[in-house]
Amino acid sequence: MEKDATQPSQVQQNLISRRSVFSYKADAVDQACLEQAFEAARHAPCHRQTHPWRFYVMGPETRASLLPEVDRMLAANGEPDPEIRENAHGKIMLPPRLVAVTSARSPDDAFREEEDYAATVCAIQNFVLSLWDQGLGAQWSTGSITRGDAAYRALDLDPAEERIIGFIKVGYAAEVPQRRKKPLEAIRFYRP
Repeated sequence: MEKDATQPSQVQQNLISRRSVFSYKADAVDQACLEQAFEAARHAPCHRQTHPWRFYVMGPETRASLLPEVDRMLAANGEPDPEIRENAHGKIMLPPRLVAVTSARSPDDAFREEEDYAATVCAIQNFVLSLWDQGLGAQWSTGSITRGDAAYRALDLDPAEERIIGFIKVGYAAEVPQRRKKPLEAIRFYRP
């Protein structure tokens, strides 16, 4: 039985409907949902089967340990507004789940480190798409807090061994943003 190429599959529908979610309901995210997404991440393609990614689910204590650094960064940027501070704290504390993602370092092999970074990004995409398929939203965040020493300390990571690629917020979407994408003709080109 041939597949009807004019009808998108469920996989295709998930790929084109997925959006980054910025606000979440307070509903808890079941551990089984995360485990299913981690299984999808584990099967991402990677050069020479290095599997360089690590996912760290951050509990309330780990998250709270980041707040003094958030405050320090706000003060350094001259942001004394309590509403801005509350919003910044909320980005760390409010998502039902917060996951840090790292990629292995290879300081003596720049090509491998680049390949491992690309593989880790593929694992993140698999993770996020699996969550989306389960009715969960996510947002991959690469803000300043993800690059500072405080994040490495909070996660008990050696920055010489692992590079934090970002934090992924996970939860049920309070709202799914609508985004306009470039037309296909603007991104796809055939060459003779």
